[in-house]
Amino acid sequence: MSDAKAENPFLVQLRVIGALVLRETKVTFGAVQLGYMWAILEPVLGTAILTLVFSFVTRHPPIGTSFPLFFATGIITFQFYQKLSSSLMTVFEGNRGLMAYPLVKETDVVIARFTLITATYLFVYIVFFSALIVFGLAEFPANLGVVLLAVASVALLGLGAGLTNAVIYLLWPTWARVEAIITRPMFFLSGVFFIPDAFPPHIRYILSWNPMLHGIDWFRTGYYPHYKSATLDVPYLLFYVMILLVIAFSSERLFRKHQK
Repeated sequence: MSDAKAENPFLVQLRVIGALVLRETKVTFGAVQLGYMWAILEPVLGTAILTLVFSFVTRHPPIGTSFPLFFATGIITFQFYQKLSSSLMTVFEGNRGLMAYPLVKETDVVIARFTLITATYLFVYIVFFSALIVFGLAEFPANLGVVLLAVASVALLGLGAGLTNAVIYLLWPTWARVEAIITRPMFFLSGVFFIPDAFPPHIRYILSWNPMLHGIDWFRTGYYPHYKSATLDVPYLLFYVMILLVIAFSSERLFRKHQK
């Protein structure tokens, strides 16, 4: 029996993706002086600054009593989405040389970068929220299952947005600048600083078109024991994610066929 016949194609592809993940890790964090620690320091600094600013404006956060917990649930979740959306945009351009190898497929480089970013932010979630619990600034999530589902939905939302951006970027490189301008207001409209139920119905309706608002709100309903959101629409979020993923992978496949 030949080695080629004995080789499992699925295992071969797993090894390829594993090697790509290691390469992505070195490229992403090897050039930064603080390396992997910067992934943790970034949300820590962002949360600390917001906590300091808002503690002078109001005595209590919109939910609970801990400013760091409230902002962390919004900041880290939004940064997770934003990192996927922006980093995946250049995944084909940055790995063009590797895709010349027969074993490396376009989907492999996407999965590798997606895996690295997701693993990094899962680590950030665990370290950051564990620290808040240890220092008495947070309790354990009221419903860990809901929290994990919210994180998974944000991950898939970022994957769909990032892959769609990647295809548009290949067709029109200026899209990187345009996309940054378009998505910048999302940080202020996604519920990082507020809860949507605090607004009148007509404003809530406008805000509710933003899927990230639902992602962050869903995370908070799972973390806080008594938080119930009238704005949260999980079916809308999941439907949006599904449609975006179909558009993203279909567009990538059509572009690949056109290139050939």
